[in-house]
Amino acid sequence: MEKRIITLCYRKIIDINSTKAWEKLVFEDSYRELKMQAQLYDQGQKHHTFAELIQHIKGAEKLHFLVSGAIINYLRQLNAVVPDITNNIGKLFLNFKQFKFEIINSDLKNIAKHVVAVSFYSEPLIWHDTIASFLLTSPIKETEDNFTDLFTIQPFLTIHSIK
Repeated sequence: MEKRIITLCYRKIIDINSTKAWEKLVFEDSYRELKMQAQLYDQGQKHHTFAELIQHIKGAEKLHFLVSGAIINYLRQLNAVVPDITNNIGKLFLNFKQFKFEIINSDLKNIAKHVVAVSFYSEPLIWHDTIASFLLTSPIKETEDNFTDLFTIQPFLTIHSIK
């Protein structure tokens, strides 16, 4: 059977209701950074929502990238392991190589409306089989043992690419 190589994407939404310490730090620091960066684009402070900034100010779409700098150290704390995604024995197993930070919504006068997402793109995996609702995968790096992981596709986790 030909090897199927997949890359997974997990999109983690972080908002005022996020409860984990790591999520709260990302939430607060991304909001603080957005407020600082937005001042450069809207010096008259005419616009209060992220949507208004994007709609009315040329170049404001760069805020996604500019604000991501405030959370990069929090991503490093994850040691390249995707949060929340566990295999069927409850262990975190999915490593990521890339991420994308996105501001979904925000209001510069109301932190409760701040919502961001971090999309984690996994290292390539060999997709061996589908067993009921589980995917059976293993890392591309073959070893003597060739360990596998069995897991379900859950909300916000998808197969991003396949070869």
